[in-house]
Amino acid sequence: MNFNGKTAISTGAASGMGLLFAQNIVELGGNAVLCDVNEEALMNEVNKLNEKRPGSAIGVVCDVRDYNQVAAVRDKAVETFGRIDIMANFAGGTAVRMKNVDRSKYPEFPDIPIDVYDWGIDVNLKGAFYFNHAVAKTMREQKSGLIINIGSITGAEGTVDGMDYSTSKAGIMYGLTKSVAQFGAPHNIRCVCVAPGPVLTRAAMANMKTLLGRAAEPQEIIDLCLFIASDKGQFINGETIMIDGGRNAMHR
Repeated sequence: MNFNGKTAISTGAASGMGLLFAQNIVELGGNAVLCDVNEEALMNEVNKLNEKRPGSAIGVVCDVRDYNQVAAVRDKAVETFGRIDIMANFAGGTAVRMKNVDRSKYPEFPDIPIDVYDWGIDVNLKGAFYFNHAVAKTMREQKSGLIINIGSITGAEGTVDGMDYSTSKAGIMYGLTKSVAQFGAPHNIRCVCVAPGPVLTRAAMANMKTLLGRAAEPQEIIDLCLFIASDKGQFINGETIMIDGGRNAMHR
């Protein structure tokens, strides 16, 4: 696959799949705009990418909960590279884990402080919504673009331990992606959701069962995203694609 001349924004890009996606885009000839709240880690990774291809990557510190910061990422991408071809929304995580909630003190859903869930919904749902909204204007003007939203098997099966996460991912998979695709089609803008099952970005994911008996390697998820963004994936639109080793089939 070739992404020469293409520009992609990736959120949550100081680590994990957001970073891996940006690395792949640069390796395949494209330009990458990496976003994250962790400035030190972010700029360290940007510098590594620019060692491979000078000028191919920039980093923009961004809290996805703040629309003004999201819009600033969009504007910086256009200012630097002239266009936005791909928007990939990787930023997110279950609030009880990301906020290090003491489950012995707050054991069940009603016990967990609502501000924890507010944080999770703001990051996982509103953050993706904000970036969909912000880049849609640029993509409409240039009459092309692809938005890749990241869902999760959790959005389909639910979870007791991360209700903010399952709620947010379900909204992305079944509401946001279809709606943005409907808006975007007349403007040659596609919107697709990739919904992973367990992925080995964390060791604990290996404990989630799948029909294939394993969790995915992160590159397997990124390969699907790249296919959707490539010339070979241009007829994929408005769909949530589950890449879960058959886990969803176990619950039907």
